[in-house]
Amino acid sequence: MVRQKAIQAGFFDQPGERKIHTSPVPRLGGIAIWAGFMLTIGTLLIGFWHYPHGNAVAGILAGGTVIFLLGVVDDLYNLSPYVKLVGQFVAALLAFYMGVQVNTLDLPESMLLVLHSLSLPVTVLWLVGISNAINLIDGVDGLAGGVITLSAITLATIAVFTDQPVAALLAAILAGVNLGFLVYNFHPACIFMGDSGALFSGFTLGCIAVTGVLKTKVVVMLVVVMIFILPIADISIAVFRRLLQGKNPFKPDAEHIHHKLLRAGLGPVKTVVYLYGACIAAGMLVTGYVNYLWNYLLLIVGACLLATVLIRARKSLHSDLKR
Repeated sequence: MVRQKAIQAGFFDQPGERKIHTSPVPRLGGIAIWAGFMLTIGTLLIGFWHYPHGNAVAGILAGGTVIFLLGVVDDLYNLSPYVKLVGQFVAALLAFYMGVQVNTLDLPESMLLVLHSLSLPVTVLWLVGISNAINLIDGVDGLAGGVITLSAITLATIAVFTDQPVAALLAAILAGVNLGFLVYNFHPACIFMGDSGALFSGFTLGCIAVTGVLKTKVVVMLVVVMIFILPIADISIAVFRRLLQGKNPFKPDAEHIHHKLLRAGLGPVKTVVYLYGACIAAGMLVTGYVNYLWNYLLLIVGACLLATVLIRARKSLHSDLKR
């Protein structure tokens, strides 16, 4: 439905120097991701407030909606990176003051770091950082959608282990809507998620990690970092590379991990499959650490089989959905 409306309104992502597609592709797929997430939450909303993190859920929904709307405006009008950054900080601050807060960090060897006044900057920087990290890897058909799905499945597994049912449910819903979107976004993509989908999904992932996994005394901070190791590594390398070259760290380029793999001749499908593999390997390390490896592998195998069946069905039944 969103794709049809985008085509009718003429909202296309045009080919460019940094982009691998050679013909215009409808964008605004983030609307479908956000709507699917919110509609699912809406059927369960009342029950959330019976749990300890009910206010935090409201913060996730409110902050996520703000950053989603920011992404929609950017998809339509190409906002300045500085304007986008301000909007992202507003969304993160809203979530923070509604209960999405990193108050302590569990370090290796049972060390506990109480943040006190540092809670605000650490939380905001985490949410803004993860949002942008996910957005930056959205450069190949199906890459961001697959990474989000895999990261959400890992978060859901860890949340179940640490007895965080709300965080597990939110992660499962986010995995579900992105898996559904991936069916239409896998190569050759017939719609892109745009900044609206990438920023919203990244922000929500960051919030789930804060309200669920990081609230426990079982999972150390390094475990959470490992879950997002691919997007964190990509954005870190990109920022340092641009600074060392004397370039604006906010100016996009074609030197991300997926760009390098494409130039190595892997092609779009092999590129995303290899990067999916890196995410799954990180997930295996994390879930193995908490002794939930087999549960995680069952979920991953099930998700991969479902995605494969649906993507093949889309290509055979909906041959009209082309670029």
